[in-house]
Amino acid sequence: MTAHRAPERAARATRPQAAAKPVRWAADTVATMREGARLRLDYSTQSLWRADRMIEELRREQTPYAAVESVLRGFGAYAGEVIVRRTEGGAEWLESGGGHWVRTADGRLWDPVDEARRCFAGHGSLRLLCRDATAI
Repeated sequence: MTAHRAPERAARATRPQAAAKPVRWAADTVATMREGARLRLDYSTQSLWRADRMIEELRREQTPYAAVESVLRGFGAYAGEVIVRRTEGGAEWLESGGGHWVRTADGRLWDPVDEARRCFAGHGSLRLLCRDATAI
């Protein structure tokens, strides 16, 4: 989990434009997990523990990455949206270089989609990313 400084180009993005895709991916993930896996995701920081467990389960089952790539993107977007909603002082989605980042009020950039991929590889945690991003 690494925070980055926002490049000038990314700083000009606005929430409505930059947030459209990840907000949709997050909402799709919430609906899919509720209907398909009976997993309740409510945009709370505690729900990220359930997301981490689901990703861990996919890894243990040795699911091919290509089969879960969009699922991981959705879980990452969900974690990013939790950060945006739960960060005191505000946070916002940015789009830069083809990726979607969350910028917290202190100027740090977080890549929750990449963190979901790292989680699938056994090296990350969406819950810990959120903890670090929302810490004051």
